Amino acid sequence: MKCTQCQTDNASDSLFCGECGSVLQTGSSHSNTVPHVPAPSRSPGLRHTVMEILEGSASQPLSRYVEWLITVVVLVNCSAVILDSVPEIHAEHKDFFHELEFWSVMFFTLEYVLRVWSLGAKFSDSAWRGRRGYIFSPFGLVDFFATMPYYMHVFFPTLDLRILRVLRLLRILKLSKYNSALQDLFSAVYSERRAFGSAAFLLLIATIVSASLMHFAEGHAQPEHFGTIPHAIYWAIVTITSGYGNIEPVTKGGEVVALLTGFLGVCMAAIMTGIVASAFANQLSRKKSAYQAQLRQVLADGVVSDAERDTLKRLQAQFRLSDKEVQNMLDQAQGKLKK
Repeated sequence: MKCTQCQTDNASDSLFCGECGSVLQTGSSHSNTVPHVPAPSRSPGLRHTVMEILEGSASQPLSRYVEWLITVVVLVNCSAVILDSVPEIHAEHKDFFHELEFWSVMFFTLEYVLRVWSLGAKFSDSAWRGRRGYIFSPFGLVDFFATMPYYMHVFFPTLDLRILRVLRLLRILKLSKYNSALQDLFSAVYSERRAFGSAAFLLLIATIVSASLMHFAEGHAQPEHFGTIPHAIYWAIVTITSGYGNIEPVTKGGEVVALLTGFLGVCMAAIMTGIVASAFANQLSRKKSAYQAQLRQVLADGVVSDAERDTLKRLQAQFRLSDKEVQNMLDQAQGKLKK
């Protein structure tokens, strides 16, 4: 199924785009229902099973343990990178950090290879379609660069270790794959990209105007900070984003400009917060609507098969819905059917 937002091809049973996170199937499409995935006619192969485990399928109990294992390894690695930057700790435990990095890279490499191999079973028409979608996806790139620092240091030992340390810390981005709230936030920001673009344009205008006024008000009194408009732009950006530009104005005109710029920063923060909050709430609402539509379809014939029950469990795990939320939706759906 093709996403209407980014035109990315997704699996036919996908409810959200794997690239941008937009809802593919909602209660307003396909006769107000989200088609459920029928039960497979035969047992899945090893490749399909590995794909379901790594992708967090609710039908695979091992998937939850795999998620926890990857999360623990990532957290241990990031903690080791931070501690390794302390000279005293590095001098005393450098051999331990080296061994931990080696086995961690082996673990992440194995995970990456298994994902590339198993995702060939995602689409029946083309194995490389699923693999290509993962390799060039944001999560695939994060997984790739999680192992690159080690191999770069092996083949290019003269590289600056500080750069490699920063690249190793990118492994913490792997946790976003298992955090639906963070994915919802990214999807919400992407869905409201036009509103963010408008707000960014207003921010650009406010920054330039504030910097220009501050240059004319303080340029002669503090030429080292406001002697040119580009110098004043730095002050304006810091003041708008944090409320204080770390440079005290010495003229009355500069004080007035600083007050207005600080107030403008509060207004811009309120606008950005409102956009994010609204988009985030809409994203959660779309997920619940999709689950409710699927639930109504399952209950329409009065019989819940094992395949339909597995589908509901998979969607509940995918949407991170609590049992209480699901029970409320079930009560509402049954009440409407009785009417």
